[in-house]
Amino acid sequence: MEDKQMYTPEDIKAQTQPIPGKESRMDPEPIYDNRDYKGADRLKGKTAIITGGDSGIGRAITVAYAKEGCNVVIVYNTADDDANTTKQAAENYQAKVLLIKGDIGDSNFCNQIVEKTIQTFGSLDILVNNAAEQHPQKKLEDITDEQLHKTFQTNIFSMFYLTRAALPHLKENSVIINTSSITAFKGSADLLDYSSTKGAITSFTRSLSANLADRKIRVNQVAPGPIWTPLIVSTLDKNAVGTFGKDTPLKRPGQPVELAEAYVSLASDASTYITGQTIHINGGTIVNG
Repeated sequence: MEDKQMYTPEDIKAQTQPIPGKESRMDPEPIYDNRDYKGADRLKGKTAIITGGDSGIGRAITVAYAKEGCNVVIVYNTADDDANTTKQAAENYQAKVLLIKGDIGDSNFCNQIVEKTIQTFGSLDILVNNAAEQHPQKKLEDITDEQLHKTFQTNIFSMFYLTRAALPHLKENSVIINTSSITAFKGSADLLDYSSTKGAITSFTRSLSANLADRKIRVNQVAPGPIWTPLIVSTLDKNAVGTFGKDTPLKRPGQPVELAEAYVSLASDASTYITGQTIHINGGTIVNG
């Protein structure tokens, strides 16, 4: 791993940041790369689009794909510093990287993502719908129309927009991987709208896998539990951050690098008989589905 094998709960400092948060300002910074693993060309010659690829889980996926020989398109919204850091980290493994900045809640922008990807790399093999936003509220009455619409626009509408744009370019054995959440399966009292979008993503994944089975395009999802990312320090209060992940069976938050292998495996030829499924990476919490 980067500086140590994994953080203990005591390593996590109570802290907050303005939305969207920056990895470089987190204490400690998330672990996104297992430097002991050199890659095995499992995605060699392929091209992937990763939304939210600039930080958090998206950064870990980007670096892992780079190590496996994949061209990577990092889609991000505002964090230029994080995006450039991730680009450099991927290029350190000789990957070809394209940064595209914009709002994935805009269907026209999603069309542009795919167009630029094809113009740059000539093909598209893997689509990782990963980006999301959350805005905790104690009461349903405190969720404004604006917040509700924006959360759904970013978290689930974007998946329809970008997948729709990508499908004409995906061929047999192409892969779509969506990021759901443990909240889709067990709920979250303070994340009503976010949890609802993640439930929609789960239904979208299962339905799309059936829809695309005849075209031999596989669709799966990863459902993370509490993972140490900028989303956490920019949306939770200090007390929640300071105790983040302690309620899991493993008694700690997960690190982005601990999810990366699942996204690599699902994108590789090791998973050719897996579609419509969910990989739960949540520190040991048992959920059905």
